[in-house]
Amino acid sequence: MSNLTFHIITGLSGAGKTHAIRALEDLGFFCVDNLPPALLPRFAELCLEGESVLEHVAVVIDIRGGLFFEHLFQALDELKNKGCFYEIVFLEASTEVLVKRFKETRRRHPLSSQGPLLEEILLEKQRMESLRGIANIIIDTSELGPKELKAQLSDLYGPDNDKVKLHLTIMSFGYKYGIPLDADLVVDVRFLPNPYYEKRLRTLTGCDQEVRDYVCRSSLTEDFLQKYSDMLSFLLPHYVEEGKTHLVIAIGCTGGQHRSVVLANCLGERLSSQEYQVMIRHRDMFKQRTGEVLM
Repeated sequence: MSNLTFHIITGLSGAGKTHAIRALEDLGFFCVDNLPPALLPRFAELCLEGESVLEHVAVVIDIRGGLFFEHLFQALDELKNKGCFYEIVFLEASTEVLVKRFKETRRRHPLSSQGPLLEEILLEKQRMESLRGIANIIIDTSELGPKELKAQLSDLYGPDNDKVKLHLTIMSFGYKYGIPLDADLVVDVRFLPNPYYEKRLRTLTGCDQEVRDYVCRSSLTEDFLQKYSDMLSFLLPHYVEEGKTHLVIAIGCTGGQHRSVVLANCLGERLSSQEYQVMIRHRDMFKQRTGEVLM
């Protein structure tokens, strides 16, 4: 049996699929953009035939396929029946960000004949919802530029990652800016002592040692870390058995600057092992400092 893995890149128009396929191509993937879903099983056969040495293939399949897109689920069933392993990477972004991107690039939405831009984006979200529901990996690019997206994909699929059973993204965030769209598990740490009310700590972040010492000084912090780590130690192997390859754990406080940052760093340190690859991301750490508001 071949070691070939199909990575199906899909998601919302304007969410960064073109940047994603370019990043995977740079990582050595054999890439095809805008493949009609009905051709996917035959394409898989061609990749498996002969003396092919392909191990990683990435194809972009999305709403641009028009009526052909409706055949995707049938094509996926055929892949499964052929014994071809595949995973679905779904890219998305907030409605506000998608509107802004289309206006900046002046590109037409693939559903441009359906009505105003906002209605087209909402219609696409509705049509893609069932595919999003079976995705192995969901990446919210609302806060990501091309370089950040490439780095995230490199962390997932770069060299030496083939033997990693599960990739973990531990993300700190602020509830005032909204819960991350791509989070699998969300936990609220606003019950911990808040460094914001200490004047000397207010302008610092959870990556500063003074803030970390302040948060970790509370017995609640150690109790939480121990209990939550124990729960994850129970859950993660079951996610692996289910076939999940990427899990996003979101830790939230009020502004995403202090407590959630400390806890994300501490949890990442505890979960780092040969079995899991851990990536820590602080989504909102500098927003209060810069006065940035969510689009």
